[in-house]
Amino acid sequence: MSHRRGPEGFRVLVATPFGRDADNVSRLLSDHGFKTRAVPDAQAVAAELDEQTGVVLITEEALRGKLDTLRAALAAQPDWSDTPFILLVSRNAYRPRAGEIARLALADLTTNLIVLERPLGSLSLVSAVDTALRARRRQFDLRDRLAELDHSRAALAASEAEVRLIADSLPVLIGFIDKSLVYRFANKAYADWFYRDPADVVGLHVREVVGDEGMEARMPAMRRALAGEPAHLTLPWPHADGRRRDADIRYLPRRGADGEIDGFHVFVADVTEHVQGEELLRQTAQALEYRVRERTAALEVEMERRTTVEAALRQSQKMEAVGQLTGGIAHDFNNMLTGVIGALDMVKRKRASGRDADTDRYLDTALTSAHRAAGLTHRLLAFSRRQSLDPHALDINALVSSLQDLIRRTVTEQISVDVDLGAAEAAIADANQLESAILNLAINARDAMPEGGRLTISTSVAELDPDMAAEDARPGRYVVVAVTDTGVGMSAEVLDKVFDPFFTTKPIGQGTGLGLSMVYGFARQSGGSVRIQSRVGEGTSVKIYLPAADGAVEPKAEDQPADFARGEGQTVLLVEDESAVRLLVREVLEDLGYRAVEASDPQSAIAILNSQSAIDLLISDVGLPGMNGRQLAEVARDRRPDLPILFITGYAENAAIRAGFLGSNMAMIGKPFALDTLAAKIGEMMPEASGR
Repeated sequence: MSHRRGPEGFRVLVATPFGRDADNVSRLLSDHGFKTRAVPDAQAVAAELDEQTGVVLITEEALRGKLDTLRAALAAQPDWSDTPFILLVSRNAYRPRAGEIARLALADLTTNLIVLERPLGSLSLVSAVDTALRARRRQFDLRDRLAELDHSRAALAASEAEVRLIADSLPVLIGFIDKSLVYRFANKAYADWFYRDPADVVGLHVREVVGDEGMEARMPAMRRALAGEPAHLTLPWPHADGRRRDADIRYLPRRGADGEIDGFHVFVADVTEHVQGEELLRQTAQALEYRVRERTAALEVEMERRTTVEAALRQSQKMEAVGQLTGGIAHDFNNMLTGVIGALDMVKRKRASGRDADTDRYLDTALTSAHRAAGLTHRLLAFSRRQSLDPHALDINALVSSLQDLIRRTVTEQISVDVDLGAAEAAIADANQLESAILNLAINARDAMPEGGRLTISTSVAELDPDMAAEDARPGRYVVVAVTDTGVGMSAEVLDKVFDPFFTTKPIGQGTGLGLSMVYGFARQSGGSVRIQSRVGEGTSVKIYLPAADGAVEPKAEDQPADFARGEGQTVLLVEDESAVRLLVREVLEDLGYRAVEASDPQSAIAILNSQSAIDLLISDVGLPGMNGRQLAEVARDRRPDLPILFITGYAENAAIRAGFLGSNMAMIGKPFALDTLAAKIGEMMPEASGR
């Protein structure tokens, strides 16, 4: 293996003049991977000394004679170079001091000397040569590091000169002050600001340069800079001849290699023109302010008068809206309540006279009127965006297709219905509410075409970028359902009000004004929006924008079977503050074979939950006094983790989106509900219901 590590300091000069010593030593070292060169004496060593020489192996015999040439060669080496010598000496009875003389002679020439006494083993010689070569290579490494250091110093000096040139060329005073508040750098601008040579500033304390008054003005900012916080102040700094000058002074902290603040840089700029401009602006603003106050005083009387008139107008508009609301809703509710009350009264009369056989049609009439009232309530909630939605990924085309027959039966024979299904993506929405919105728009379109026309229902996909998205819509991908008619259209004045609460173009008794407001409320609550376009005599187009779904379409739930699984005595905890609802639900539970435990408030329910009584299902209203039903559910799950929970709600603001309201093994039905629906949901949620 070669011991050569680079182009320098790898060769062994062997100076052994007697016999075959040179050949033997060279062969030995070559066998161990060393590069050698044999020379006869010290003068030859001097001639061969160069950067390839790593060590000189010399015997005492080679040092006989004058050594001036070798001395001169060694003295000519660079300061970093100290060529190692290995001196081989032997004991000689005839010349006992020969070895010592040779050692002293060589020690006078070099300090890097290893003396080995012959005879010696080959391993000792090889080890000594290897050690000397390693030391020699470290010398070359030192040389390279010194060269790099010299280069770095030269580069630093050039960089400092360039920084000085740049700093001197800028029309800004630039300096550096150490943490003792002594100047360590000052650029040429100090001559213009302090009227003294920058070299004279370096080494002075700040007080010696700016004076006591200047020191007092600057000291707070300098303290902040030494604490590591950039500081800024503006001071008057007149010229020597008294001319005005304003200075913008900035102190920027500097951290040393140890991370500690070792001082701060100073930057000072002449901002006289800027300050004068601001003063002129302030003066102008003051003059304008005075004129504005005069004008404002004159306008305040007029504004007060207008405010009074506008307040009266707004109140009149509110009362008109409330009147239209009360007129429309009162008319519809009175009709519905008449159907309910009248039908139930007839049932009561028939039963009193013993004629029960003819009561079914009256009960059907009461139920129909009650369902209509429930629908109106849902429309009110949709308008206010407080209905309980159950959004899923829907196949919009399939939903629209399923409504075709119903829509055709709803409109008159003079109206043709076209369906154009262009959307190939699913949307996130509540299927029932979307169906109601489409039907509502279809009815509006029918009423707008009393003489007949064409009704078109279409679907498409739209990408709204930030420029296209309005205030009520976010950028993104939407599925669009459009209902377009060729009817009478609407004026710009009407278009401005179509989404307003209770606004309607229909006479009192023919509408509540909740139609388009309900559609708008449903779309906004679903994360979408509604756009409407209309021109008088040309028709109207209403587009519902619904967020496109990322996942697959969720299958539509199958209708509940007519026959419900009956209970086997399981216990149901019923929490409902309305006694009439509690009575009905309890009757349903008992009729289905369940045991009902009632609680009219959350605290009573918690006491039952804390007991050892077995409870198989919790049915709770959402809107309860004090603690709401969802909070009660958390308490119940804390006591009984696996307890299924069914919510019944008429309205609850925080239950508007079911997916975010319901937890695992929870369900919800809205009031009013059919008792069959309640019975089916109870059977579905009852533990092991699927196995019965």
